[in-house]
Amino acid sequence: MKLVIDVLGWSGSGFLVLAYGLTIIENKRYFDYAKYLNLFGALLIAINCYYYSAIPSFVSNIIWSVMATLTLYRTKKKERILVSIK
Repeated sequence: MKLVIDVLGWSGSGFLVLAYGLTIIENKRYFDYAKYLNLFGALLIAINCYYYSAIPSFVSNIIWSVMATLTLYRTKKKERILVSIK
């Protein structure tokens, strides 16, 4: 079980670094990928932190996940508005 949790945590870290890298590229095509990578990366790290009882990091990553979720929601809402206008 410990190995699975470690792999989840490292994968989450990789997702967050990749998301950051995609935002640096400044290509709109990659922004959506970066938003999802932020969400899943933070959730995976939160699982790892919870397992190891690292509560401050767990809370930080839950907050990060909520922010990523709200960003995705706002983006989808704007897309629906733009489609309905056309």
